[in-house]
Amino acid sequence: MEHMMNMNMQMSFHWGKEATILFKGWPNESTAMYILALLLLFVLAFAMETLSAWPNVKPSMNPIVAGLAQASVYAVRIGMGYLVMLAVMSFNARIFIVAVAGHTFGYFIVKAITLAVAKPAASPP
Repeated sequence: MEHMMNMNMQMSFHWGKEATILFKGWPNESTAMYILALLLLFVLAFAMETLSAWPNVKPSMNPIVAGLAQASVYAVRIGMGYLVMLAVMSFNARIFIVAVAGHTFGYFIVKAITLAVAKPAASPP
């Protein structure tokens, strides 16, 4: 019980690179590892948003296979979401900003592609 009392965890937003993200000792107060952690978090949040548009179920697909495919992708997305949430719970402001930026950029890409596919190509005059 005594070892739990000595834990120092930041409980308000801070800007330093001294953050523990997901695993004890990572990024280990190294600037390069901190930048890598930010990059990985951005990719994780981006991937989570891009998976929201996949897989497309075709009417000819077997309903069981289609349901399993969608459920599998959903499980991966939820897992990614929890990892992003746990990283943000480090209360590091840069981590929060990178997570929001990854989600935003992923959402933008998904919506831009969806609108481009849905919009019929203009015929030349």
